[in-house]
Formats: sequence, structure tokens, C-alpha cells
Amino acid sequence: MTALDIAHDKRGAASPAAAPARAKPGLVGLTRQKLMDALKSAGLPEKQLRMRAGQVWNGLYKSGFTDFSRMTTLSKDLRETLGNAFDISRLEIVTEQKSVDGTRKWLLRLPSGVPGVPGPEIETVYIPEEGRGTLCVSSQVGCTLTCTFCHTGTQKLVRNLTAGEIVGQVLIARDALGEWPDSNRNSDDRLITNIVMMGMGEPLYNFDNVRDALDVISDGEGISLSKRRITLSTSGVVPMIEKAGADIGCMLAISLHAVNDETRNKLVPLNKKYPIRELLDACRNYPGLSNARRITFEYVMLKGVNDSIEDAKELVRLLKGIPAKINLIPFNPWPGSPYECSDWAQIEKFADFVNRAGYASPVRTPRGRDIMAACGQLKSETVKKRASERFREAQAEA
Repeated sequence: MTALDIAHDKRGAASPAAAPARAKPGLVGLTRQKLMDALKSAGLPEKQLRMRAGQVWNGLYKSGFTDFSRMTTLSKDLRETLGNAFDISRLEIVTEQKSVDGTRKWLLRLPSGVPGVPGPEIETVYIPEEGRGTLCVSSQVGCTLTCTFCHTGTQKLVRNLTAGEIVGQVLIARDALGEWPDSNRNSDDRLITNIVMMGMGEPLYNFDNVRDALDVISDGEGISLSKRRITLSTSGVVPMIEKAGADIGCMLAISLHAVNDETRNKLVPLNKKYPIRELLDACRNYPGLSNARRITFEYVMLKGVNDSIEDAKELVRLLKGIPAKINLIPFNPWPGSPYECSDWAQIEKFADFVNRAGYASPVRTPRGRDIMAACGQLKSETVKKRASERFREAQAEA
């Protein structure tokens, strides 16, 4: 039995590889109000809803329980009632990979909704660094945007993740890292200090579920991760950017990657709908924007495509007046990718120019390349099929 299996067993769940089918409605990822509504549907008296919801919330997000039997603040009868009515188990872990640099990647299987048929898959990545640990979370199975430098973009969209499936990625990572109070880890320091919505999918095309999930993750009586430590990355869904600032209020990152529409149209086809000028206007109007809450502009370095000093000059000109940080990302290759990473000397020249112009422009150290966990490399093996087709295949195999 692995350490991950033991972590699950201590909270009352079966081994992740044996995750049960989701026959009952889940509670993970519900906002407080929706959680109270669910408990009411199970017959709990109105006057007890707030208190019972708080007890369940504490069990889910402070203790990490996966079985109601561990929630001893509830009566035995109530634990049995809730256990019969609701599901709080984890997503199924298909594989876990560890990089030589400490990066960890989980391939997770989601419920299919069809008995006996395996569901679609997503990937989640944990990146440990000195003084911090970042969890890269997915919001969709596949992606609609087909960015040509991104491996995920070669996988068609299958579906949006539910809020519970987004929060579930955080819970699984905390299981694996031993971040719950009953773990054997001695340190009180948090290992997951930051969350980035930069995994598979475009978060702003799954707005409601992402909003609810981040509301749960940032709640001070549960996982309690400040929204200043949560970054939502978008390829530029302009109409939703202001709403994200108003309704979610986390940090914003923009996948920019080019300084003119001609190049960005090729790299990020969404630019044809929302060109650079409209995107940057939306950034200037982002609620809460200030020097303390700068927007991060992500810029993947592609040899001979967007890495000239002229590109750097134009980048500085475009971002004038926007409190910003520029993340320079060495391109991470994947099978069949049409680009090469810029030469390191050219990346340094680019970064030096942007730095001298007054913008912080760290060069992101590639992490997890050996397990295809680096930026732009995530892709599950899911194929979009009708449920009936998957069901027939499963029956045939059986």
C-alpha cells in the first residue's frame, strides 16, 4: 500500500484505484448555501441547517474526511442518514507520476454517469519550489481553443468540470502531500500555498463552476487559501474578464504570447474574436487592479516567432499603464509540436529588455518535463464519444 492509499484509508475511504461509481449526489464543491439546501433535501430540520452544514464543511475541508462515519460531531444516526444520501468520496486516481525535480502529476478519472463505463480524464500538477508549492488545476476535459503551442489544445473539449471536480483536485493533492491534521507530516507549514487555474481548459468558459469552486477553496473555515494566492489564467475571453474580477476576485493571468494580431491569431485563435486591443482594454478595467494586484501576462518563448527584441519593445509599449508582471515561459515541447524553444541567450536578452523597462519578467524554470507535466504539456487520453457508444464498448469488453 502506498502512502497515498494510507492517507485515504485514514479518512475512511477505499483505495483511490477502487473509487466507487457516483450513484448518489455529491457534496464536495457545493457552496455553503447549496450545501444547506442539500441537507434540507435529506430531511434535516430548518433550524439545524446552518449548524449541520458547518459541521459537514469542517469535516470535508478541515479534516479531509471521505466518509461520514469519521464526522463524530454528528450523531451516529445522522451520519448514517447522510452516508445513505450523499457521496463525499474522491475522484479516481488512474496514475501518479513524480518528476526528478519533485513535480507530481495525477491523471484523474471522472464519473461517466453510465454504470460500468469509465469516465473522462483530467490531469493535475503539483510544483514544489523553495518557500512555496503551486497546484495547477484543470477546469475542463480538453479545450475548445486549439492554441497551436499547447498540447491540451490538440484534445477536443469533452465537457466542463463540476465545482466538485475542481475542488476534488485540491483534496487529492492534499491527501498525497499529507496536508490534513491527522497526517504524519510534522511541519505545520502549508505545502500547497498557491493555486493556478492553468491546467486543462479555459476557466472563463466554465465560469459558474470555477467561481463556486474557488469560493469553497478560499473559505476561511475550510481550505482557507487567500484569493491573492489563487490565479485564474485566461486566453482572453474578453466579455467575462470584468465579471471574473467582480464575482471571483482572484488574481488574473493573461495568456498573451504575441504582440500583434497577425501572430497571435496563429498562436491563440481566440484572438480573431477578441483582438489584442480589446483584451488589453478589458485588463485595464479589471476590478481591483493595482500595483499590489498586478495582472500576470504569460508569454511563451518560441524561436523565430515572438522572441525578437522588437517584440520585447512592442510588448512594453502595449502594457504601458497596466500594473503588470510578465512571465516568460520557455516553450515545453510535446510530440508533434510545430515550434522550438527560443535559444536561452535570446530569452535572457528579451527578459533583460523588459526588466529595464520596469516590468518584473521572471523566466519560468521548466518543471516536470520528463513526465509531460510542464506548462502547455497537459493532455488526457479522453476521446469525445456519446455515452451510448462508450456503453456498448464497455459491454463488448465485458
